[in-house]
Amino acid sequence: MVKYLLFKYLRFDKSQPFITLSAILAFLGVSVGLMVLIIAMAIMNGFDKEFERKLFTMNYPITIISYMKGSIDDSDVAKLKEQFKELKFSPYISTQAIVKHGNKLEGGLLFGVNFDYEKQINSVVKEALSNTTPSGFEILLGKGIADDFALSLNEKVTMLFMQLSAGGLVSMPTMKRFNYVANFSSGLIAYDKAYSYTDVNALAKILGYESGRYDGIHIYSNNPKSDIVKLNQNLSPGQRAIGWWEQNGNFFSALELEKRALFIVLMLIILVASLNIISSLLMTVMNRRQEIALLLALGASKSEIKKSFFTQGVVIGGSGIIFGLILGLFGVWLLGSFDIVNLPADVYGSSKLPMELALSDLAMILIGAIVIVLLSSYYPAKKASNVDILTTLRNE
Repeated sequence: MVKYLLFKYLRFDKSQPFITLSAILAFLGVSVGLMVLIIAMAIMNGFDKEFERKLFTMNYPITIISYMKGSIDDSDVAKLKEQFKELKFSPYISTQAIVKHGNKLEGGLLFGVNFDYEKQINSVVKEALSNTTPSGFEILLGKGIADDFALSLNEKVTMLFMQLSAGGLVSMPTMKRFNYVANFSSGLIAYDKAYSYTDVNALAKILGYESGRYDGIHIYSNNPKSDIVKLNQNLSPGQRAIGWWEQNGNFFSALELEKRALFIVLMLIILVASLNIISSLLMTVMNRRQEIALLLALGASKSEIKKSFFTQGVVIGGSGIIFGLILGLFGVWLLGSFDIVNLPADVYGSSKLPMELALSDLAMILIGAIVIVLLSSYYPAKKASNVDILTTLRNE
């Protein structure tokens, strides 16, 4: 009975073409809505992961900081290396400084590091220093600063430090000339115009640090969220380990909120498309009232009638979901494999649209679409099973 009614009512009816047209529109609406939602979530995830990778590199998985400048020494680093052999450590000194070249000034953050250690934990620095390693008063600048100043390799730049030094009757900022030997590009202009690196011993001399004293330690870890707990349990008083996700918590919270809002808004497309399922089934019910009443009078149960129309709605919506899933996955592959959409590489780090579809997001999309289709199919099916047999046969 159920299969017979399903195929009968899904066939094109010349006398009522609008019912079939409404069903086709419902099918296409669900398909297009699901396709758009899958592609949009893949794009959002792609940008999230791209920003996460860049922030992960330039912020370091874990950073040990101290509440006092220069309070971390070589013994602290050696102790941590002994306790956590699987981690990579790069102690550093940091200070705010102004880069001066000609008449141009640019503020930023200068790190003093051991480049042999830094290359092991920072792929951006490693790539930039593939042919050289700064030593003494040599500096690695971000590409943003180097381009703004139109610097050529081995040119001199002046660094102005906040530390004051005596100059006649007044105190003046400490100044030191550095030799520009290389530049790095992280893909994020905010870092390329703010970060600079030099040898840790050279910066220690300028700032008056004792040899072997540091402000903090950059750490590379494959499992930073678990390792950070162990580190905090073994640090000396006044020291604390913080993760890159804690340093950028507000940024990722904003991205997550934007992603959820986009999911809800685009899910409304499927919800609107499901209204066509309701209207199509209701028109079928109203057009087939006599047949339904006659079937009920001949012994068909209400559950069979309800199941027939419910199945019809599920077939229309379900086929739309399957077709939309195919279109969505094909769209993700197409946009991710070819440069159909060109992005400014200096802003995003790549001219190709980043596409990354998480299985959890795909599951949420499919579950949401299935729930909407099921709910849209239930009401018309319930309406069909409640047809009044006597009134319908008498009046129609």
